[in-house]
Amino acid sequence: MVVLLDGAHLTCEQVDRAAHGSGVALGSTARARAAWRTAALLEGPVYGRNTGVGANKDVETGAAGLDLLRSHAGGAGPRIEEFRARATLVVRLNQLLAGGSGVDPALLPVLAAAVNRGLTPPIRTYGAIGTGDLTALATTALCLVGELAWKPPTENTRTGDTQAENARTEDARAGSPAPGTRAGEPVPRFALAAGDALPFISSGAATLADAALACHRLGVLLSAATAVAARSFLAVEASLEPLSPVVQRGPEQTSVAAGLRDLVGATSPRRVQDPYGYRAFPQVHGAALDAFRHAERTVAEEMNAAPENPLIADGRAWHNGNFHSARVALALDALRAALVQTAAVSAARLATLNDPAHTGLLPFLAERPGGSGVMILEYVAHSALAELRHLAAPVTLGGAVLSLGTEDHASFTPQAARSALAAIEPLEIVLACELVASVRTLRLRGVPCDLPLDPALDDRPLDADLDVARGLLPGLAPR
Repeated sequence: MVVLLDGAHLTCEQVDRAAHGSGVALGSTARARAAWRTAALLEGPVYGRNTGVGANKDVETGAAGLDLLRSHAGGAGPRIEEFRARATLVVRLNQLLAGGSGVDPALLPVLAAAVNRGLTPPIRTYGAIGTGDLTALATTALCLVGELAWKPPTENTRTGDTQAENARTEDARAGSPAPGTRAGEPVPRFALAAGDALPFISSGAATLADAALACHRLGVLLSAATAVAARSFLAVEASLEPLSPVVQRGPEQTSVAAGLRDLVGATSPRRVQDPYGYRAFPQVHGAALDAFRHAERTVAEEMNAAPENPLIADGRAWHNGNFHSARVALALDALRAALVQTAAVSAARLATLNDPAHTGLLPFLAERPGGSGVMILEYVAHSALAELRHLAAPVTLGGAVLSLGTEDHASFTPQAARSALAAIEPLEIVLACELVASVRTLRLRGVPCDLPLDPALDDRPLDADLDVARGLLPGLAPR
């Protein structure tokens, strides 16, 4: 389904869908057009339009235009994956539709055409600290004006696959057609006016794109975590008393407990109280969902706002700091910390599944006495959990003073967003370990389980089982 961009209603799920090829359509351009008309009438110094930028803000230069784009396109490191670059275009398009940039609205269908044809700018990983994705968007702008080539769509491209993928090449100069362009089809080009250079790049679109992609995927996994926990509840016949509505506090905790009750159905509890991985699951996972909802809402609000500096509104240019993304960084820091808590209780339940005191089965769910069974899953899960803890380090404790002291604070939101994206894999692995063990426990106890995991019990490599389990997780999340 094509994603309609209107500058007001873009969601994290829609960013993910468009990034993976759904295509986009443009809604009304009225707000963008109004800002453009206002910008054309502005007089006096306007930051970036007729002055230098950063510490050069007081130097009247006329419009820097292409020189500004060329000087700010110098990122470093490997190129980001295509879906992330495409998501960047989608978010910037939506922001421009929100109005406030003053950029020529004729640019918008050109950007949309690039998205719909799968073309992406060669954005490098490093270059932003939370005060605007200048290198990413300057690179995008040079693709628009023809000084860099759009990258054609490819299958299964991952960052750093080849040396060529990590370096700009000579054929990225003006006049080189995008290799993925069909014969006779024009390359998306737009001659940005000199005064539009800074307004186009004054945005954290690349960071918000990463944040939106991360939020969508993590939301799916957090939903799946309840379904995984439900299988462990059944496997060890955990008490449902902690899930009773009478003991719940707060909407997310209440929702988690209710969802778990529905999935588990009924058990015959073996213990007066179960370990925290069961008894405190609504409290821990409810808190994680609180953090997730806040992050998702914060990212969506920023994607549907005009981050422009200066903001063109009410007949004038307003110099401001809305490009600064402190609130997104704080929300993502909290989310990544919450993921560690959910993963930790998953690893704790995995330990009980290996323990005969909780299952009544052989240690490690082995086929025979002395067998290793799923022993290795605890090691795998704690390896992934350690990675999650590393990724949860708060970026908002950092600081930077740049541009001769003019820019004296940074949120480091790009680092927070990249860490959130990186957290998807280890969280998947921890949940997959629990799922493999819980399904084996259920089968050994004769409880029906229709998940397509290998039923063999012999000691063998479990990497294929984990791969299958990871692939099953999205399907376990309620729609």
